[in-house]
Amino acid sequence: MRKSASIAILSILLACGVAQISSAQERSSDVKSVRSTSIEETSPAPATYKQNTTGRFKRAYRQQPPMIPHKITGYQIDLKVNKCMTCHDWPNNVEQGAPKISETHYFDRQRVALDHVARTRWFCTQCHVPQVNAKELVPNSFKSALDVD
Repeated sequence: MRKSASIAILSILLACGVAQISSAQERSSDVKSVRSTSIEETSPAPATYKQNTTGRFKRAYRQQPPMIPHKITGYQIDLKVNKCMTCHDWPNNVEQGAPKISETHYFDRQRVALDHVARTRWFCTQCHVPQVNAKELVPNSFKSALDVD
């Protein structure tokens, strides 16, 4: 009895689904695109900006992660490899003359000190970004908290 009831319910649901699909196909001819250009048209490539590799930008607020003052194109950062660590992890930073990553990067979520970079801090470019002198995308009136008179 249960099996036949389940089959009957399944048949009804399947029939409803087929009806909805055919109804949706009929309505799809009424759908209009919100694109302002045809799909065949090409848009010009966005402007590219040269990375600023001379000097360092000042931070805009306390605790701001420092920006990357050098090119990182082609740097591999994945689950097993982090090219940034070849220069910025101890003791390589001394040999390379690069700033050492913050001690906070050696603590896990429970604040347990580790002898390696915590995996929560492994993907550098989540917080640290290359410096670029680019026009702001959206007008804003941001003032650095560090430039207060």
